[in-house]
Amino acid sequence: MSGVRGLPEYLNQYEPLLDRYDLVSFDPRGVGATIPVRCGKTADDTGFDGDDACAEHSGALFPYIGTSHTARDLDLMRYLLGDERLHYFGVSYGTALGAAYAHLYPSHVGRLVLEAPVDPTEDLNEEQLSQVKAVQAAFDRFAAHCAARIRHCPTGDGPEEAARRMARLSDRLAKKPAPAGGGRSLDADDLAHTVSDFLDLGTDGWPPLAKALTALIDHNDAGPLSEGADDTGSAEGASSPHDSSRAALIAITCADSSLRPGFERLDRDAARIEAASPVFGEAWSTGVYLCYDWPFDGERVRPQVSADGAAPVLVVGGTGDPTTPFPGARHMARALGDGVGVLLTAEEEGHGTYPQNRCVTEAVDTYLRTGRTPAVGTVCRGSMS
Repeated sequence: MSGVRGLPEYLNQYEPLLDRYDLVSFDPRGVGATIPVRCGKTADDTGFDGDDACAEHSGALFPYIGTSHTARDLDLMRYLLGDERLHYFGVSYGTALGAAYAHLYPSHVGRLVLEAPVDPTEDLNEEQLSQVKAVQAAFDRFAAHCAARIRHCPTGDGPEEAARRMARLSDRLAKKPAPAGGGRSLDADDLAHTVSDFLDLGTDGWPPLAKALTALIDHNDAGPLSEGADDTGSAEGASSPHDSSRAALIAITCADSSLRPGFERLDRDAARIEAASPVFGEAWSTGVYLCYDWPFDGERVRPQVSADGAAPVLVVGGTGDPTTPFPGARHMARALGDGVGVLLTAEEEGHGTYPQNRCVTEAVDTYLRTGRTPAVGTVCRGSMS
């Protein structure tokens, strides 16, 4: 995502830090205004229908677009801003960037927060499998809550019935997509991804998800589901004409990952992912083929994040995160090195817990202001308690 666009959009979340910091963001390589990736004539062409098109339009950029290169840009920005050390707040993919920076420049690490971290111990396909299990578990918790607390729950009397109803709905949308307003429609694959967008919002996303699914199931109206996903900022519909984030996602992922197995291994991985989740498995399983025919080599199978000698780095993980599963937070804290990675656990639903969880917010703000990390083993209670 473009940081130039994102920081103003989410500034209210970080406003309490303005008394201590000037907040700076940027467009990473290949994103937004920083030499955007093109896989066709427009920014919306993702390259799924032909990776050669990506090479044709942006091939000269691809050897230099990976996360380790952007981490070097971060150090240049630190230098140009006149800071001896980098103070950094990264969420989701931003944690991969922050960890790469810590590995490359441990002596330049100031106060780094890595929230909702990616798992540095998994390759690209292992990550897909872990994620689909986590998003299914989050959906099951939503379905149980819906059955117990929401009248006329669209997913029925619990997780098993919810899986059956979602399968019937997915079959229906595969045959005939539902209208979503503005000339758009929603098919079976869109259904899985938009539902996951609501789950990223945590328990705040549960009531609108139930309402949106009711509109789709009962009235064949996909508008509330599609619009709700747009509001999370993760849907394709949120892209601007100058946003190449979809193409950049593919290019950066394949620049970072050197995993290029043959079709036999890919088909086996896809089958495992599909079997792991009755609601999301089919949609997630296609991700294993993302870099199969990519015309450039990737950097390594798994990222390097060890940062011996760096100042303490605060790693924040939510136990109900459907996008970056909680075990990845433990693995990240451990991989950074003894005395470097400090894990803060939040018993929360959703992708990211700052500033929604007061305990997390206080711990993070204290660390960013004073450098003092929470005590080892600190757990912030929340909606899952």
